[in-house]
Amino acid sequence: MKLLILNEIEVAQLMPMAECIEVMEQALLTLASGEFSQPLRTIFKPGEVKGVLAMMPAFRAGREPIFGLKAICVFPGNAAIGKDAHQGGVLLFSGETGEPLAMANASAITSIRTAAVSAVATRSLARKDACELAIIGAGVQARVHLQSMACVRPIGRARIASLHFDRARQFEREMQPEFAFPIEAVETAEAATRGADLIVTATTAREPVIKCEWISSGTHINAIGTYSPAARELDTATMVAASLFVDRRESALNEAGDYLIPAREGAFGSEHIRAELGEVLIGSHPGRTSLEEITIFKSLGLAIEDLAAVAHVYQKARQNGAGSWVEF
Repeated sequence: MKLLILNEIEVAQLMPMAECIEVMEQALLTLASGEFSQPLRTIFKPGEVKGVLAMMPAFRAGREPIFGLKAICVFPGNAAIGKDAHQGGVLLFSGETGEPLAMANASAITSIRTAAVSAVATRSLARKDACELAIIGAGVQARVHLQSMACVRPIGRARIASLHFDRARQFEREMQPEFAFPIEAVETAEAATRGADLIVTATTAREPVIKCEWISSGTHINAIGTYSPAARELDTATMVAASLFVDRRESALNEAGDYLIPAREGAFGSEHIRAELGEVLIGSHPGRTSLEEITIFKSLGLAIEDLAAVAHVYQKARQNGAGSWVEF
């Protein structure tokens, strides 16, 4: 038996952003129709360790059933040493024999599929004319989200804010050559957010990084940075004022501090979640209902997204011989 190994560069080559957006939309449609199964992720944080280990299994039924498992360490401090906060692997198994088929670099899978899911949400929920982009954060996810947002909306300008202004300036210098529209580093999240109609929060913050009074009517927000019940990027007023969409209700009700903290404050109950993104895609729930409505997509990241991504790159690698095939 041979096992496919795909490194970070190979994953990126096999799954360009525009292609991954379509793969993620199909995965969310399939989730909404009941073909995927997944439990909540398991988080393991021992003692004094500065990160966590997360384990995310999933199963897809059908003619060719498959299992997937992402085992990933999340170390928020990695950004300070020039490394991705996400480190690990995504495994693919046959759903008929249980044989391992592939292992792909989890940093690449996670970054591309997360931004692609945000693009699916933006295409479904943002105003068609949304073009003023604000990104809060200047790390790996900020970079791939700049790419994914440009795939689905006619971006006219992007403003970037980071906790450290020099990182926002570095982002501007490095990313500007890749895009025709201007990219501007600004000193504060408020300066980035005011006047924007499309916002991405991609931070490791534990407290809100944007406030409701900075947000224009009609804005769409992709909140993707936090996955802990104790951390949030959006303040309570923003969550109350907006229509909330999630990738999975079960995940939001257990893991999303952006939702759970206001809920514990008594700001709203579970009915505040308008719909899962997959439900919007299949048409069972409406998305945006007016040009003035503020919409939020709270992304936690799902194991089924990792499974869909690794299955996609596995099939492409089989077709063109990419990656390393080793006896196992």
